Amino acid sequence: MTMTVLVVDDNADILSNVRDYLEMSGLSVETALGGREALSRMSRKSYAVCILDIGLPDIDGLSVCKTLRQKGDKTPILMLTARDSIDDRVTGLSVGADDYLIKPFSFRELSARVQALIRRAYGDEQMKLKVGDLEFDLSTTQVFRGGQLIKLNPTCLTILKELMTKSPAIVSRNRLEALVWSGSVPDSDSLRANIYLLRQAIDKSFEKKLIHTHPGLGWSINE
Repeated sequence: MTMTVLVVDDNADILSNVRDYLEMSGLSVETALGGREALSRMSRKSYAVCILDIGLPDIDGLSVCKTLRQKGDKTPILMLTARDSIDDRVTGLSVGADDYLIKPFSFRELSARVQALIRRAYGDEQMKLKVGDLEFDLSTTQVFRGGQLIKLNPTCLTILKELMTKSPAIVSRNRLEALVWSGSVPDSDSLRANIYLLRQAIDKSFEKKLIHTHPGLGWSINE
């Protein structure tokens, strides 16, 4: 099951960067530029975690959090604040936030806190991607097939995360290259080489093949 995170911030660059990083961790991400939009989205859909900036231009993050809690919404909320003030942190927690992070923050720490909130709220099983007998534990980055540990290089792990997250959909070459090489096309056919290595590790020793090539479109992983 793919968990969806809502990121609320009026800075489009922050939204884009946070979305890209969390998607690399196997999460699905949606964004909102203001408090009204966030409340509207959360009234229509459930999210695993809401990352909520305090300093929003229309309805501030504290008010959004307070409104959600008054409505009985128990979505885990990670507050972002630009002010390193004990009062701000206490206020955020008192209106119902589950955690806070001070700007500027590292994406690695943000991801770790989001995953901790997901584990706390939903259990460790939600941090695992599964396709057939293939399992990717996002908290440890370990991959198993049929109970057997599969060792992969970092590039193959990134590709596999994306394929499993989007399964059974087809993932394009452009999408994979953007994830692995930040949009820069590699000099050689590195993507195909890593897909080959991934196939050798995931499929070679097993009767049922999970990784499929779709000429002109990309790759998918499914049963």
